[in-house]
Order: sequence, then structure tokens, then C-alpha cells
Amino acid sequence: MAQSKPPADIATMSFEDALRELEQIVQKLEAGDVPLDDSIRIYERGAALKAHCETRLREAELKVEKIVLGADGPKGLEKADDL
Repeated sequence: MAQSKPPADIATMSFEDALRELEQIVQKLEAGDVPLDDSIRIYERGAALKAHCETRLREAELKVEKIVLGADGPKGLEKADDL
């Protein structure tokens, strides 16, 4: 299943900013005092923020693996999970 592109404002966010906004959305939804239509709208935005955060994390993992691998071949390649 192909993922759609995130909204332009989300696509340019740093991981930290996206995570911060996602946390705010979760708090609003957990409080339960948001009207249904607004809940759906912010839930959709939260899903886009979550996907963006996951993408940014994966990109960081790949960079770390590339750095550990190095230009001279494997230097004890460590999975990002092991860091």
C-alpha cells in the first residue's frame, strides 16, 4: 500500500517539532473534550505526524549504519537498535 505524501508543513518539520505536536494531539484526544469532527481532523494530522517521525527515525538509523560502516568497509557494523 503506497503512503501519501505528508502535508507540506509536516514534511519540513524537524523530528522534535513533529513529535511535540503529536504529543499535544494525543493529550487533546485523551482528554476527550474535542468535538467529533475536530477529533477526526486532528487524528488524521496525528497519523501524518507519526509517519513523518517514523521516516525521520529510519533516515537517522540509515545514516548511523552508513557512518559505522565507513568508507573502508565494515567496522563492526552495529544495528541502530543496539545503540
